[in-house]
Amino acid sequence: MLRGHPVVVNFWASWCVPCKDEFPLLLSQYRAHHDADGLDIVGVLWKDSPAPARDFMATYAATWPTLTDADGSAMKTYQAVAPPQTYFINRTGVIVSRQIGELTAEDLERQLAAILR
Repeated sequence: MLRGHPVVVNFWASWCVPCKDEFPLLLSQYRAHHDADGLDIVGVLWKDSPAPARDFMATYAATWPTLTDADGSAMKTYQAVAPPQTYFINRTGVIVSRQIGELTAEDLERQLAAILR
């Protein structure tokens, strides 16, 4: 399903203030690049419950999948240290870069440029 697509994997939580601040940026870029460039986003909940996360996503009308990581296996696999943490994966499945901490508009545009080619 994601093979051949540029993908952003975003570790986040509904209680995380920087996550809330960067969410509109992710949503804006998703809407700009999903249909045109095939961009996909996958959210991974960081020590959060699904109900508040669903409410949070509904507030923004975000439609990308968000996965729970109850056993912490995704955190271990990606070596995520704290939310927000974001990985940028190119069309061939290679992690091109990672952002630890909140994304700014400039960070996001720069990192997306590397995977949207």
